[in-house]
Amino acid sequence: MAAPSKARRVAVPLCTIACLLVVWELVVDAGLVPNFMLPSPVQVIEALVADWALLLQHSVTTLVESALGLVIGVAVGFLVAVLMDRFEAVNLALNPLVTISQTIPTVAIAPLLVLWFGYGLAPKVILIVISTFFPITVSLVSGFRSVDPDMLDLMRTMNASRLQVFLNVKLPAAMNEFFSGLRISATYAIVGAVIAEWLGGFSGLGVYMTRVRKSFSYDKMFAVILLISALSLALMKLVDALQRACMPWTRAKEESKQ
Repeated sequence: MAAPSKARRVAVPLCTIACLLVVWELVVDAGLVPNFMLPSPVQVIEALVADWALLLQHSVTTLVESALGLVIGVAVGFLVAVLMDRFEAVNLALNPLVTISQTIPTVAIAPLLVLWFGYGLAPKVILIVISTFFPITVSLVSGFRSVDPDMLDLMRTMNASRLQVFLNVKLPAAMNEFFSGLRISATYAIVGAVIAEWLGGFSGLGVYMTRVRKSFSYDKMFAVILLISALSLALMKLVDALQRACMPWTRAKEESKQ
């Protein structure tokens, strides 16, 4: 089966979303669902435009928190993955701890972080780090261990150092898995920031959501949800652009398939 064209890959999802929005609008206009419970897409867009300046201010706060947490989470995940790959004892010791760290609901630990570190930036960043380092660690460890053994044997016969093996064989082999994990972490960063802001803070999209929820402004609730989704998608596209810049050979493969 031939691969779908680029235009089709864009058109089909857009048409699907458009159809869902039309159905949503018709359901609300027909009164099948009470308007105060489910605002129509038109009302959501109107709320988004009306509060755009305020939403932009809150978005800046959330993005700063997400960026700081993501950068630190990636750094921690990379370091942990390298140590787990290099030392088997570290892998045996940290592997269960890394897994257990993701079984604890972020909503459960967020209040503790606020209690320990206050309502400032620190608890938000820590929660984002906890949410984002796991996909990076798991993807990198998997990538490091997927290296062709023959390549490792070849490097050893050439008297390559451990650092040379890592930089020239293991790291390039793990790049694809790394960016897959980074896409997941990028979405977790935004969601983690919003969850932390729900439980305490002075600004941010989570704080905005808490305020409009208490006033039963569900059109504004849907507007901020739409904005959070847009920010998450934008971060994912940024990761895709970074991957194309760091892995130009993948772009050549994609172009050859078209």
